[in-house]
Amino acid sequence: MVQASSFSGQTFVVRVDEATASDHHATLIDDLHILAERSLRPIVVAPDAATARAIVRTMNRSTNTAIALSGSDAALLPHGPSGIGAVQTRILDTLTSAGFIPVVEPTAFTIFDSDDTVVIADDVAAAIATACHAARAVFFHRDGGVTDPETEALIAELTPAEALTLAGDARVPADLRAAVRAAALGVRGGIPAAHIIDGRVAHAVVIEVLTAQHVGTRVTGGLLLAS
Repeated sequence: MVQASSFSGQTFVVRVDEATASDHHATLIDDLHILAERSLRPIVVAPDAATARAIVRTMNRSTNTAIALSGSDAALLPHGPSGIGAVQTRILDTLTSAGFIPVVEPTAFTIFDSDDTVVIADDVAAAIATACHAARAVFFHRDGGVTDPETEALIAELTPAEALTLAGDARVPADLRAAVRAAALGVRGGIPAAHIIDGRVAHAVVIEVLTAQHVGTRVTGGLLLAS
C-alpha cells in the first residue's frame, strides 16, 4: 500500500457518475471518509445539482463534514467565453483545510444571467484539480476504463496525447470521451495522474489512490508516481 502520509494534506478530486451515485452498494462514502481520516483532502464533483445534495445528505448521516457548493458560491466557477474561467479556490482551500468535504455541482457563475450555467462535470473536475494542484483526479465511468477500439482490451495506461486521440474517436462512447479528454487536459495542466475507473467497484477510490493496484485506465504525463 502507498503510504498515506506521502499524500498528507494533498487534494484529490473525485468526479462521480450517475451509476455510482445511484448504486446503494457503492462504497464511495466510506472511501471518502477513509481519505479524510488520513489527512487527505477529497473534493467531489457530482453529475448534477440534485445528486450533489443527495451525496451531502448521505454523507452527513454518519458525519457532519460534507458541504454542497454551486458554481456561484464564492464565485467558485466563473463562466468564461470558452467555458469555465479561472477557478476561485479559496473556498475549497478553506473548507478542506478545516476537514470538510466539498461536493461541487457542475454549474458556473455568470454576471450576465440570474441563473448559473450548467457545464460539463468532467470539465469541472479537471479545472478544479488543476487549480488546486491536486495529487490525483479520479473520474468514475460505468465502463471501468478505456478499451482499445481495435482490440476491445482495457487500456491500463495512456499518455495525455494518446488519451486525446481516443477522446476524438467516435467508436468510444461520448460520455467516456468527455472523461478521457478531461483526464488528459488535467494531466497536461499539472496533475501527476488521472484515473478512469468504475466507482461501483468496492473501495475503488482507496485502491486506486492508496495502493499500487489499478482497476481502470490511468493517464499520466510520464512523471514518477508514488508506489
